Amino acid sequence: MHHHQAHRPAPRSHDSLRSPLGELEQAFLALARGIEPLTFPAHLVCDDPDRAAWTVDQVRTHLAHPSTRAELREQTWREVVRRARDLGEPWGVVAVAMTVPVLRRMLARLPRPAHMERAEVEQEALAAVAVALRTVDLRSERLDRELFNAADRAVHRVVYAAHRRANREAGPATARLDLLCASPQADPDEAVDEFTVLAQAVKARVVDVAEARLIARTRLGGEPMSLLAAERGVSVRQLYRHRNAAEQHLAAHLRNRLQEV
Repeated sequence: MHHHQAHRPAPRSHDSLRSPLGELEQAFLALARGIEPLTFPAHLVCDDPDRAAWTVDQVRTHLAHPSTRAELREQTWREVVRRARDLGEPWGVVAVAMTVPVLRRMLARLPRPAHMERAEVEQEALAAVAVALRTVDLRSERLDRELFNAADRAVHRVVYAAHRRANREAGPATARLDLLCASPQADPDEAVDEFTVLAQAVKARVVDVAEARLIARTRLGGEPMSLLAAERGVSVRQLYRHRNAAEQHLAAHLRNRLQEV
């Protein structure tokens, strides 16, 4: 069995600092490409390997290759999960990181609320995989699918809860804005108020719905920025920057419309 020695982690990119998947990927690659790389028996994942042991990132790449037989894929996953349970770290990191390519594709297709941070969804997916690693039956067929299904259920639960929470917390300002956004184009001769201006800006794709709601709730509805920051899981400072950028786009749009009159 290969003994892994401690080494200095690879430098982390700026993007990885905002992404749990990115953080995990950096830790995984550090294990695979460090001074003494963490390896795995190559015959478990390949019928005719070029060497006795492959680094764990090579194993992951081969696992995803269409030419890899299902039997090899099964026995590789079974051994990775067994090591995570019996040997502990760093195999726990390796086992969860083996799911990262599939999780990235899964989350890219996931429709999440505009106010919901990507990092929150990624963390839910990883936590679900970590739990499933401890509970999945090692004799299961397509053991990897059990892990992916656990992640899929977890992220859909958290997204559904976020939608429910957003609907429950929406006040009169949001309700009025949403109604105007869903209404047909107003008569140009009708009196226009701030909500109508925001709704028209959404329809013109000057701002998106989340930005319009932010402006409506804080500028027109008087709700504190701290409340919305807590709802959206971001800092107050970040939310102020977001609102300022949206208001600049809105102001430029209104100036252009005035010049056209």
